Amino acid sequence: MNLNTTAILNSVIFAVLGVVIFCVGFVLLDKLTPYHLWKELTEHQNVALAIVVGFGILGICTIIAAAIH
Repeated sequence: MNLNTTAILNSVIFAVLGVVIFCVGFVLLDKLTPYHLWKELTEHQNVALAIVVGFGILGICTIIAAAIH
């Protein structure tokens, strides 16, 4: 079995880069909202906010995936 180490290394680098960019995007989203996002999601269990944040996260991930691809 012939493994292309360059392709594997590139995949790992882009995966880590994507996760880092995603985390930065989530922190920015949290800072731009007028309330503490994580507290609203975990302590107050705001389902409507969780749905909106989930779609926002999917949007960020789609943009990151398109940029990396």
